[in-house]
Amino acid sequence: MDPFADTLQRLREAFSSGCTRPVEFRATQLKGLGRFLQENKQLLQEALAQDLRKVGGQGRSGRVPSSVRAYLADPSLFTQLDSAFIRKEPFGLVLIIAPWNYPVNLTLMPLVGALAAGNCVVLKPSEISKSTEKVLAEVLPRYLDQSCFAVVLGGPEETGQLLEHKFDHIFFTGSPRVGKIVMTAAAKHLTPVTLELGGKNPCYVDDNCDPQTVANRVALFRYLNTGQTCVAPDYILCSPETQARLLPALQSAITRFYGDDPRASPDLGRIINHKHFQRLRGLLSCGRVAIGGQSDDSDRYIAPTVLVDVQETEPVMQEEIFGPILPILNVRGLDEAIDFINRREKPLALYAFSNNSQVINQMLDRTSSGTFGGNDGFIYLTLPSLPLGGVGNSGMGRYHGEFSFDTFSHHRACLLAHSDLEKLNEIRYPPYSGWNQQVISWAMGNQRCSIL
Repeated sequence: MDPFADTLQRLREAFSSGCTRPVEFRATQLKGLGRFLQENKQLLQEALAQDLRKVGGQGRSGRVPSSVRAYLADPSLFTQLDSAFIRKEPFGLVLIIAPWNYPVNLTLMPLVGALAAGNCVVLKPSEISKSTEKVLAEVLPRYLDQSCFAVVLGGPEETGQLLEHKFDHIFFTGSPRVGKIVMTAAAKHLTPVTLELGGKNPCYVDDNCDPQTVANRVALFRYLNTGQTCVAPDYILCSPETQARLLPALQSAITRFYGDDPRASPDLGRIINHKHFQRLRGLLSCGRVAIGGQSDDSDRYIAPTVLVDVQETEPVMQEEIFGPILPILNVRGLDEAIDFINRREKPLALYAFSNNSQVINQMLDRTSSGTFGGNDGFIYLTLPSLPLGGVGNSGMGRYHGEFSFDTFSHHRACLLAHSDLEKLNEIRYPPYSGWNQQVISWAMGNQRCSIL
């Protein structure tokens, strides 16, 4: 028996009724989402502490635009008297498959866009972050219209069953390996997808830099959430000389942030489960441990670690680390670093540190990545005016702010013509004389085109 059929049928019927389209309904749903976050802060903090030993709250409510915007399109000479516009409409029934590493933020941020765009939503939280999953399943639906929203639970088997159904859009956050499974399932129904994936994010450190400033910024964003962040710097590329200056600066930054005993720091979380802990502990044997390296299976604790003498062929350089381990690889300079980066899959994020703006611009101009940070980490995620999205192996599509609204909207091209004024259209109709053809060619060719 299909465990999802009745739920999906109910949501499709709700969308067909048109109840999600009014702006007032969408605003009500988003206000409910905001109340969920405000009224359950303590509950969410406790769940995050149990899952990842996180401190503080996560999640951010969003706002629906004050109206469903229609963007005007430039008319051609044949349509000067018509109304041409782009109408942003909801797709219908959308599926959001959320990850475990930021189980509140990365679940609710796409949900805001889906609800704001007027869709009905099936939300699949991660079964790995069990405590947060329970809150999302048991409490969140009380704040939303359950005729248009549902939370479904389960692991890989249940998710596979869910993906057999047809959706109008699928939004997935996770690994490239699972992203391929999601995309394969979506292709059977020609369902569009947004894939927010990961990858190995390079961090180039130029010789011309202040090592302590670089160390502070790299350490903050590498070890935040115990390294379990898809846009975290995954490895450093620098010269041996810069490595020698950077190591004591990294040690200083780690001690400043987490104390002499990072295990006792309230600001350092834990690895999500024992499976991931064992995988990460295996990576500690790569290269040579220069900083940290301590671990405790009983507490799923791995100290903030820096590895040196790492070879490109070692396991730590074959997969996204997703933990508090930072390898350093040596290159002779900018050109070699760029060649190294371009030989590999396109990353979700790329970072470069230098006092020389030309070095930053060279790295930006000669590489490709989903996002780019010059002389800082992923602080750009705090800007709703900037999208987050991958390229190539790191994903497709984008979201954040108004980009989330666009991701969950169909951009429908529309033209409303006058029902009269037929004499003006006579020139369009056959038979075509030489004069007709010249006028039509001139009218069709007289289009404005601008490119950045």
